[in-house]
Amino acid sequence: MTAFSELTTTRVGGEARELVHATTVEQLTSAAHDVWDDGENWLVVGGGSNLIVSDDGFDGTAILVRTSGIERIGVEGDDVILRVQAGESWDGFVAQTVAAGLGGVEALSGIPGSVGAAPVQNIGAYGQELSDTLVAIDFLDYLTGETTRIPAADLGLGYRMSAMKQGRRGIVLAVEVRLKRGGQSAPIAYAQLARELGAEAGDTRPVAAVREAVLRLRASKGMVLSESDPDSVSTGSFFTNPIVSARFAATLPADAPRWSLEPEAADTVIPLDRPDLLQQLKPATPTDARVKLSAAWMIERSGITRGFALPGSRAAISSKHTLAIVNTGGATAVEIAELGRYVQTRVMGEFGVLLQPEPVLVGLSL
Repeated sequence: MTAFSELTTTRVGGEARELVHATTVEQLTSAAHDVWDDGENWLVVGGGSNLIVSDDGFDGTAILVRTSGIERIGVEGDDVILRVQAGESWDGFVAQTVAAGLGGVEALSGIPGSVGAAPVQNIGAYGQELSDTLVAIDFLDYLTGETTRIPAADLGLGYRMSAMKQGRRGIVLAVEVRLKRGGQSAPIAYAQLARELGAEAGDTRPVAAVREAVLRLRASKGMVLSESDPDSVSTGSFFTNPIVSARFAATLPADAPRWSLEPEAADTVIPLDRPDLLQQLKPATPTDARVKLSAAWMIERSGITRGFALPGSRAAISSKHTLAIVNTGGATAVEIAELGRYVQTRVMGEFGVLLQPEPVLVGLSL
């Protein structure tokens, strides 16, 4: 039986009781219905880049999504709409869009994992988020057993957040995105990327140049999967950047990095037992301005340095970036979680902020 240590980028985790490979939508749908009808525990596995499973494994069925296919389904002026099957590699998809001269996801280059996982996390990097270009998803709903097309506006998308992550159970079968023809990037919105490109904020550049710049930046932080880079044996960023009230942010040191959020960036609350209400949901009106903080800065200021490890542990903070926890060789899921918990405790003690893990944790917690 295949262990999760062979299916995830952190290379930890025991075996699933049963493992099902689905290479077509029909196989994926059938496997899900079989598991759901039997009332078994189930877990969807894509690229395994945002998943940490306990050393005891998973007492249920793991469904490996290995579907493939990219289809052009519409052209509206300069816009091209693509439908991408959930099992496609995210970065492989981005590479194809760049090669075709399509703009809109180039700054999301180098993000590991599958296309199906992208809307669950609302992946984002270097000033872009999937929500910028997402049109809709094809979703196999656990409650109804039916496949439905859900517009992006009804997915409760926010910073590393979606209705699926908040509790709407099911499987993403395919993703639709709207990209721009012409070979130019979306306006560059991230200062570090702009500097790398010799550009100003708001400028555009050829999509290929932006992809190359993003890959360079990610590689410098150990955030591009590579057999030659031990710092890439991780889930990437282990913690999300915390979002707090402006009043709380004002109590932090003046040099703490912070970014003001627009009102529509406020959290959306998804009723877990009423997915039928999704179409009626609007982003909550904040009672106070929201500010995003830098988790990496807080970790460093709490005294945790690059390369730090607990005594005797084979899990360590990346030597390139304090936001990543890496398996230095033979680490266990318990060791990964212990280090994550230690980081949480240090940051909470120093700043009063509880960092939230970004990867999905199965069978263990911080």
